[in-house]
Amino acid sequence: MKILIKNGHVIDPANGIDGVTDIYIEDGIIAEIGKNDDLDGVENIQVIDAKGMIVAPGLVDMHVHLREPGQEYKEDIETGTRAAVYGGVTSVACMPNTEPVCDNETVVRYIKERAKEVGYANVFPVGAISKGLEGQYLAEIGEMVFSGAVAVTDDGKPVENSALMRRAMQYSDMFDITVISHCEDMALGEGDMNEGAVATEMGLRGISPAAEEVMAARDILVAESINCRVHIAHISTKNTVELIRQAKKRGVKVTCETCPHYFSLTDEACRGFNTNAKMNPPLRTAEDVLAIKEGLKDGTIDCIVTDHAPHHPDEKECEFGYAKNGIVGLETSLGLGIKYLVKEGYLTMSQLIEKMSKNPSEVLGIAKGTLSTGHSADVVIFDPQKAWTVDVKELHSKSKNSPFDGFELYGKPEYVLVNGKVVINSGELMK
Repeated sequence: MKILIKNGHVIDPANGIDGVTDIYIEDGIIAEIGKNDDLDGVENIQVIDAKGMIVAPGLVDMHVHLREPGQEYKEDIETGTRAAVYGGVTSVACMPNTEPVCDNETVVRYIKERAKEVGYANVFPVGAISKGLEGQYLAEIGEMVFSGAVAVTDDGKPVENSALMRRAMQYSDMFDITVISHCEDMALGEGDMNEGAVATEMGLRGISPAAEEVMAARDILVAESINCRVHIAHISTKNTVELIRQAKKRGVKVTCETCPHYFSLTDEACRGFNTNAKMNPPLRTAEDVLAIKEGLKDGTIDCIVTDHAPHHPDEKECEFGYAKNGIVGLETSLGLGIKYLVKEGYLTMSQLIEKMSKNPSEVLGIAKGTLSTGHSADVVIFDPQKAWTVDVKELHSKSKNSPFDGFELYGKPEYVLVNGKVVINSGELMK
């Protein structure tokens, strides 16, 4: 199959490309980048006119909960990757808190094989740090890596045993993979939403920002002491940003990520006992939101991810204290980034693509996030000026738990290619 993407504004941070040009794709591989008028009229070639649109590497979301195996009533690999491509996400790294836990080669291989059968996007399994996510014994990290795991984490739970976390970093370093840290002091983290005036007014238990910051500091210091790398997941507070900023200045091998809800919403979104605004870490204050934006701007925060966490309506339509944490985010992440970061002047479009595609690929060590010749053609094409309104009923995830219903966003993908195959054409899924 031959595809020519013409007249688009190509942004490829990995190669320093930021201008109008063409991309020629053959047999699923990027064959050439540059003006290619001589290919017009060639037989058996699909031409996509991207005039007025951005052409970028497919987005890479390194923090997604696909729920399969075991919780398919919330989401599964088919529906989760379908939602992903509608959002311009061509590769996802799925978290291990499945049932059974992804802590062995059997589950890793199941996820990879299932993704080949029904997936619309590339799926990269992430293995557990500890057996059963229980924080007591290391999982078989080497076994999982050889089976296809690209990182390890106990996401959803912190590794409270510092010695175990240290061993996980050392062991993972042998296999050249990253440890992703869910930073939460469980004792400090008991509560329903961010500790502050809004929680007090609503009569809900507050979660101290220190619950995140204490564990972030610990894992930074542990990584520094043994010269190993660590990636801090879903950061949400001003002090966590500063901890990572200072650690990077000292040369610590630390990277981090944040999510669109942490630069677009505050704890005010919880008013009315809105359980779709309940998540972990919780939504913070306006001061924290500003710090997250500044951290993205100055390069302290490397990646933007969704922490896509689908839940059944019964798990959200209940008392706030009993509601599950998390929101779906695959279809709104690009639009939120454009609205709250690019249009507000915190990032250029190239910097946004870098944090949503190139940097996550580098943290995971996968050959994605680039339009380099010879690489698989994972491409997203969108108009950054075209507005669209979120309607949660129309989201393609199996679950609809989003706080962004009715928000006007920008840049809904018009075309998405995965491994050179057009999966979204004019905004619609190709069957």
